Amino acid sequence: MLVKTMPVGPIGTNCYVLADESQKLCAVVDPGGDAGAILEMLKEDGLALSAILLTHAHYDHTGGVAGLEAAFPNTPVYVHKGDVEGVNPAMFPPLPKDQVRYYDEGDQVMVGSIPVDVLHTPGHSKGSVVLKAGDVLFTGDTLFRGSCGRTDLPGGSYEQIMASLARLAALPGDYRVCPGHEGLSTLENERRQNYYMRAAVEG
Repeated sequence: MLVKTMPVGPIGTNCYVLADESQKLCAVVDPGGDAGAILEMLKEDGLALSAILLTHAHYDHTGGVAGLEAAFPNTPVYVHKGDVEGVNPAMFPPLPKDQVRYYDEGDQVMVGSIPVDVLHTPGHSKGSVVLKAGDVLFTGDTLFRGSCGRTDLPGGSYEQIMASLARLAALPGDYRVCPGHEGLSTLENERRQNYYMRAAVEG
C-alpha cells in the first residue's frame, strides 16, 4: 500500500493518493484542485485511477474532481449524502451526478486489493467521513494535528464533532493520521496532545 501527499488548491488542501502498487490502481482522496499536478503524479508511478474518495464535499476538497474525470472518464466519486442534499452550492459545488456514489457508516470501498472502511464523523459538515485503510486514517477536516475542523459553517456542529473525536480516540491501536490540512500525525499523539480530542474523551 502506497500513500502519497500533495498540497493542492487555493489554500493548500492535503490531497492523497492511495495506491495498490501490485495492481497499479489508486484512489485520490480529496482532490481540492490542481488536477494536472495530481495526474502527473499518477503518471510518474504508472497508476490508473479507480475511485475518487471525498472526506467531505467543501469546494477546497473537490476542486480537482472535474479534471480527474476528464482524464479518467466514469470514475466513481464517493461522498456522503449529507454533503450533497440540500446544501449551499457556494460551499458544496455540484459533483458530476452520473459518477456520484454515496457511502456511509460501515461501507467499504476496494482500491485494488486494499479495503477502505468508512466511518461517518459529522461535525465539520453533515457528511464528513473518516476513511480507514490499513494503518492510515484519512481524517479530512474532522481531526487535525493538534486541533479539529471548524463547526461554524452550514451543517457544522460542535457537539457532533466532539462525539466524532471521541469515537476516533476509542479506535483500538495506533494509526497514521492524514488530515485535510496542515501536518501529518498519529492517533496516539492526538490522544495525548490534542486538546479537543482530550476534551471529547473526558466528555
